[in-house]
Amino acid sequence: MTTTATPVVKPAMRPARAEFSSGPCAKRPGWAPKNLKSAVLGRSHRSKPGKARLKLAIDRTRDILGVPADYLIGIVPGSDTGAVEMAMWSMLGPKPVQLLAYESFGKDWATDVVKQLKLKEVEVLEAPYGALPDLSKVNPAADLVFPWNGTTSGVRVPNADFISADREGVTLCDATSAAFAQALDFSKLDVVTFSWQKVLGGEAAHGVLILSPRAVARLESYSPPWPMPKLFRMTKGGKLNAEIFEGATINTPSMLCVEDYLDALNWAESVGGLEALHSRCDANLAVLETWVARTPWADFLAADPATRSNTSVCLKVVDPKVTALAPADQEKLAKRLAALLEAEGVALDVGHYRDAPAGLRIWCGATVETEDLSALTPWLDWAFAQAVSELSPA
Repeated sequence: MTTTATPVVKPAMRPARAEFSSGPCAKRPGWAPKNLKSAVLGRSHRSKPGKARLKLAIDRTRDILGVPADYLIGIVPGSDTGAVEMAMWSMLGPKPVQLLAYESFGKDWATDVVKQLKLKEVEVLEAPYGALPDLSKVNPAADLVFPWNGTTSGVRVPNADFISADREGVTLCDATSAAFAQALDFSKLDVVTFSWQKVLGGEAAHGVLILSPRAVARLESYSPPWPMPKLFRMTKGGKLNAEIFEGATINTPSMLCVEDYLDALNWAESVGGLEALHSRCDANLAVLETWVARTPWADFLAADPATRSNTSVCLKVVDPKVTALAPADQEKLAKRLAALLEAEGVALDVGHYRDAPAGLRIWCGATVETEDLSALTPWLDWAFAQAVSELSPA
């Protein structure tokens, strides 16, 4: 590639907000620091005011996300990753385990189960980026660990029909880029995890862990053979530590981040609740679907519309001039696309995930405005034309 390019005419319109990162994601529309004035600062998180705000965050999560009344909700350390690890280290072992690995985080969970927990009866159902594994192979007698939405692949499960209502195992669902954007079937999910930095645009570092009665029964009936770090311990004397799910967090949370999450939940209610959040994400995806349909150089990494994410939308370059390049040069071109968009201030942090195929990843979650995506699409065409013009004739 060369830097001597023929200038390409830039679009006249620009997105009002250029934050299209897949995490941490764009703040909710109208966000301002003054909205966090109720934060309990300079006080213990175990003080009455501190615990009250944490409990309120749990209760508001239940209300807006539609979590069943007999499920427990806790705020835990380490973002979504911490929540998933807590569940795996605490619950896996008494039954065979299956994992769905069709993007980087699903592959990470598989690595942890095989190489860290060293479980023997493990089956990893894999698929390349852009596709789902064969869900008909899911075994109701085994525990199941899977991401509902592949943040790094742009692929999601279309529903929970592949999970048996009469299953013997427990299901651990990493829902970090699905919660609040896609319809989660809690009746099929025993553990649900997410980070509020995703669809609601909250600040990072905190995870949410949701447990069904079946998950609680597993915790109270099974003691793992390996040492359990303090941050993962959810039981005391063989019984669930219920205080975790009432606002008594295992470690010290940021009360400023908790307040920011409460602000995001209030915004979610103000725009119409869960159904409206789903609709916002679907409308955002529709903008890119319309653009891709008329754009010869780009396509979705997820070929099947039924499994296409409406949050972490992954695009690939299909123009023959680019696909004929060596993989390393395709990677360079994809990075150049993201760099051009960032340099113009029209799209920040839209490069593909480091382990994913070369392309772009554009966040379409609920905090992104549809009109900003509409204003972005001409810039995608501009960036591609500019990047291709820089290709060396050789």
